[in-house]
Amino acid sequence: MRKAFARTLLELAAKDDRILLLTADLGFMVWEDFVEKYPKRFFNVGVAEQNMIALATGLAESGFFPFTYSIATFATLRPYEFIRNGPIHHRLPVRVVGVGQGHEYGNAGPTHHGLEDVGVMRVQPGITIIAPADAEQVCTAVNATYDMPGPIYYRLGKNDSIAVPGLNGRFTLARAEVLREGDALLWVTMGSVTVEVAKAADLLARNGIPSTVLVVTSLNPGPEAELADFAKRFPLVITVEAHYTVGGLGSLVSEVVAENGIGCRVIRRGISSMLSGVSGDQNYYDSLFGLTAQSLVELANQEL
Repeated sequence: MRKAFARTLLELAAKDDRILLLTADLGFMVWEDFVEKYPKRFFNVGVAEQNMIALATGLAESGFFPFTYSIATFATLRPYEFIRNGPIHHRLPVRVVGVGQGHEYGNAGPTHHGLEDVGVMRVQPGITIIAPADAEQVCTAVNATYDMPGPIYYRLGKNDSIAVPGLNGRFTLARAEVLREGDALLWVTMGSVTVEVAKAADLLARNGIPSTVLVVTSLNPGPEAELADFAKRFPLVITVEAHYTVGGLGSLVSEVVAENGIGCRVIRRGISSMLSGVSGDQNYYDSLFGLTAQSLVELANQEL
């Protein structure tokens, strides 16, 4: 998704000279075209994420749309207080861009794993959170939101080859997108793991278990009313995310179900524990935490 994001930002920058790009010594093989075309609108601040947000806050106050780019953990956790006290509290249009959903940085280790970024951002009511499911939806979402007032967190995946069948780039702020329809259970998912959920739903349908797949890309504002309407129709809701099960999509759905007194079960599938002394690539971690299509099929059969 990051290259799709880079292409989209380059196209927008040609039309809007308020767009600036800041990076904390990252983005090689991604931002060369932007740097070549707009060298005076690009700032590499070095390994200094707090300073990057502080600089972006001042630029936003001066009328620009600064996009700050880094790996998800570095984009959100290192400068968290600066994001809170700067663009959030002052309602400024800083765009925080975090790359690496879940274990996409695999062998780089836990410092690079994006497992809590949505959770820490969700507790701040003053920031919009957008987590696209594939490259095409990245383009739609960024085009629709880049010039909104107030700060935005874009959570991007690394893989540009992922395409979610049937999504076709659809995005509306504060709405969910229906990917499949069936009456056996409801899947609610976000981000690039959506492609595995779609595969699981197709496998279940072939075995006579039709299910509905709901893709949540806008988490703050979230589609609370829509989630409540869908949850009322199903005895079982399974949330799937490449994120800790606490604080992210599973928590959002659980809050909606509890606050509306909906009588369904919610099963949260995501990263359930912190690993120590174990390393592997993304496929290894996804298999370990049950984020593959086959694991999701087994979960659905077990819970129905």
